[in-house]
Amino acid sequence: MIDRIDHFVMTVKSIERTCSFYRSVLGMEHHTPEGKPASISFGRHKINLHQVDRTFDPKARVPMPGSSDFCLVTSLPIAEFAVHLEHCGVEVEKGPVERSGATGQMVSVYFRDPDGNLVEVSQYLPTESQ
Repeated sequence: MIDRIDHFVMTVKSIERTCSFYRSVLGMEHHTPEGKPASISFGRHKINLHQVDRTFDPKARVPMPGSSDFCLVTSLPIAEFAVHLEHCGVEVEKGPVERSGATGQMVSVYFRDPDGNLVEVSQYLPTESQ
């Protein structure tokens, strides 16, 4: 019945600070359409941003900065991505560690964004048939 995720919403303390972090650390693009939520995007994916003091309706029952926990997939080798985080001054909270993703085994690193959201970035491991 469901094909894919189109977007999700993060409530943040500061849209500018959040966009700056996701642009500089993860290479995402920032969009601010007139009268609509700001967003960050990568590829065909989007994260809408609601500033805690300026949310849009409808919204989660208790929108709160720092309550998100999500996984993104990188095309870089995970060791190279971890070095990139270090160069950006972002502390790796955990990893690299093996995890089970939606389509197979992966290696992940975990870190936090400016609001304290837990961001997992993963690289899928090659399967034995590859």
